[in-house]
Amino acid sequence: MTITGSHTRTAGRLVVLGAGVDYHEAWELQCHLVRRRADGAIPDTLLLLEHAPVYTAGRRTLPEHVTGELNAPLVETDRGGQLTYHGPGQLVGYPIVSLGERRIGPKTYVRSLEASIVQALARFHVDAYTEDGLTGVWTERGKIAAIGVRISRGVAMHGFALNVTTDLSAYEPIIACGLPDRPVTSMGAIISSPPEVREVGDAVADALGAMLGTDWNRASL
Repeated sequence: MTITGSHTRTAGRLVVLGAGVDYHEAWELQCHLVRRRADGAIPDTLLLLEHAPVYTAGRRTLPEHVTGELNAPLVETDRGGQLTYHGPGQLVGYPIVSLGERRIGPKTYVRSLEASIVQALARFHVDAYTEDGLTGVWTERGKIAAIGVRISRGVAMHGFALNVTTDLSAYEPIIACGLPDRPVTSMGAIISSPPEVREVGDAVADALGAMLGTDWNRASL
């Protein structure tokens, strides 16, 4: 099933950037790809990676969301959402997707990201769900994936961060996503033998491709 109402599938690029990726470098790369996608020079592109440790503040972050000493840089970004952490053991996905060509709005797109993550987690026997009025993916143990996007010239950028084996102590000095009463969890905290980040990336890419009607072809930049 796709969210576009069309059975016509399109080809996209899947680029795996690896681990330890600097946040600013990934952000600059996204901006470059968004411009090229808006100009029709490239197809939809999904970037999968793990960031070097970093805290990122979305447009709705408040100063009081930092409650302790941060052991990694804090970067203010132009994405939606609030304050979160990125680091080793976390799958980050940045889909550079033309919403204009699909004729879908930001809310529908965000729902597709959430649904794709829920479907991928099910493959690893992690029960996850979405909650009305909140963005992201949840489990009974807490929030397992954060989502924040930005739309530029009809093209989406930024995306999702899914905790696979993330060090959850990194969240202690912040109010993650502005929700003081909601804990953060990971696949490693729920199942005894969590998969590699790479395996989870493949599962999310498959689910998102099915949702968007896109066949991802592995590529390099």
